[in-house]
Amino acid sequence: MQDSTTMEASARPDIAILDRSDLAHALSTGWSDFRRAPGIGLLFASVYVLGGWFLTFISGGFAAQTIILALGFPLVGPFAAVGLYETSRRIEEGEPLDLRQILGVVWREKDRQIPWAGAIIVIYFLFYSFLAHMIFALFMGLSVMTNISSSLEVFLTPNGLAMIAVELIVGAILGFVLFALTVFSLPLMVDKEIDFMTAMLLSFQAVRENLGVMTLWALFIAVSVVLAMIPLYLGLLVVLPVLGHATWHLYRRALIAPE
Repeated sequence: MQDSTTMEASARPDIAILDRSDLAHALSTGWSDFRRAPGIGLLFASVYVLGGWFLTFISGGFAAQTIILALGFPLVGPFAAVGLYETSRRIEEGEPLDLRQILGVVWREKDRQIPWAGAIIVIYFLFYSFLAHMIFALFMGLSVMTNISSSLEVFLTPNGLAMIAVELIVGAILGFVLFALTVFSLPLMVDKEIDFMTAMLLSFQAVRENLGVMTLWALFIAVSVVLAMIPLYLGLLVVLPVLGHATWHLYRRALIAPE
């Protein structure tokens, strides 16, 4: 990878049409990359695991509070993903897997476009948090005040069940939009010299043109991450590196440099 101070603007890549075989290939190569450099994968995944433990500790295990505190994660998350993308790029190019050099690439991203993408993600999460509180107020605002951390039966009322359904639907829609904006834009910004708005729009367009396949990929990621979080977040130590490496390889098939 070139030094960020000398890189010229990259040409806009072309969007390819994907199918399920591309997902299978991405997962296979993602697993292969993790096995090739497990220590690097575990290092970057530990950022999320340790962060999850910390947030759970300071929130007293209260799930809603943990989610609110996790709003700061997008500031760190993209940089952790950069390390996984750079590792896959080096394996792909046959370059040495030097941890110091990989960390150097992660550090240099602070002067490129990734921080802007992180800021957009934070603003997006703040908007979702506000919207989630508004939905809660609309459905539960007239209910008898209850400590929802200890009196979960409030969610089993008709209003409570309706609120959960709406929260899930709205969360799924907003989550998929964020996924579409970032799934290819983050590796693209690592790989090429391109501004964050163009990268996000390209990512969204690529997802739109491969809607069925990318919806399947989004569902796979969501289910995998949720299941990996159940055993004290420990499953993330394997799931996140594999998904990170796989995302790089899927990006390489989805966005092709013009000839």
